[in-house]
Amino acid sequence: MEIENGGILQQKNAKVAYQDAYYEGVNFKVGWQQRDKKDPYFELYNNPIYGIGFYSSTFNNDIIGNPYALYGFVQTPIAPREHSRWSYDYRIGLGLSGNFYPFDEEDNPLNLVIGSKNNVFIDFGIRTQYAFHPKWRAGLGLAFHHFSNGALALPNSGVNLVPVTISVNYQPNPMPVRARKADIPPYSRRTLFHINYGAGVKQLSEYNDHLYFKSTISAYASRHVSHKWRIGGGLDLFYSSSGNDDEVAGDKSGDLGSKLSGGPSFYLAHVLNQRLVLNGNVGYYIHNQVFNGEINKFFLRAGARYYVYQNINAGVSIKAHMGKADFIEWTVGYTFNR
Repeated sequence: MEIENGGILQQKNAKVAYQDAYYEGVNFKVGWQQRDKKDPYFELYNNPIYGIGFYSSTFNNDIIGNPYALYGFVQTPIAPREHSRWSYDYRIGLGLSGNFYPFDEEDNPLNLVIGSKNNVFIDFGIRTQYAFHPKWRAGLGLAFHHFSNGALALPNSGVNLVPVTISVNYQPNPMPVRARKADIPPYSRRTLFHINYGAGVKQLSEYNDHLYFKSTISAYASRHVSHKWRIGGGLDLFYSSSGNDDEVAGDKSGDLGSKLSGGPSFYLAHVLNQRLVLNGNVGYYIHNQVFNGEINKFFLRAGARYYVYQNINAGVSIKAHMGKADFIEWTVGYTFNR
């Protein structure tokens, strides 16, 4: 169990949404420590804990809401030491949230940060713990939470929190820290080739609630630079159905250049195990259209992918322009030479 407090990051253009707000939250988590001899990544990450969590919170005002979330997480020990009462870890979590009070022109006009009741929940945390009993630990840490709907509903400035956390952890069957084995196989030197397709929808204006279809075709090549990291590059091609709308594209409506955009991108992958990967991109538009929401020449992407069967993967990403979400991509992909 984890209790958290304070740490609201207020946007300059939306401070009115946080008037009289004070953030408090609680997490309940259940996890399983991984020791699978078939996957060397569990050894490389010091036998991490994979699990599920339930989050509940309040802002103590009637504008933002009392959000909750259900999420999956990976908690990784940092440099564990034998026979030490002190331990350190970091975690990454991803899930879905609900019970926000969304923006409404009549009923909730002051909420200028989030336009939907349900949103994506992203969680990062770091913590130190002290074992006061063989099965019990108390911890102190710092977290970062981000809530966003990927421009499914505007406004979508997002809710960002950096609370202090206090935790109590119970482990019914604690596993002793053991030295890392020396027989971990070397990482692959092969070049991997990736083809991905993503799709989603986007609202372009707070005054037009129409959702426009958007899709992505991506092709990258990458190589391992360590067991945990792959880097590479490739191309992204984007389609925006809003390029067919006269109210959006004006005289350019229907033109191929109004619907298509894209450019080269740097590709980064953080490999958590043989099936689960965190992916990211930094790209540059050779061609883009501001009226489709492509408001900056640079685009960013962050997400997760899971290899569901051999070389076939599925996942979700948030595409953004310098911190402002463009849309949520639901992706499928295939990796060659894996």
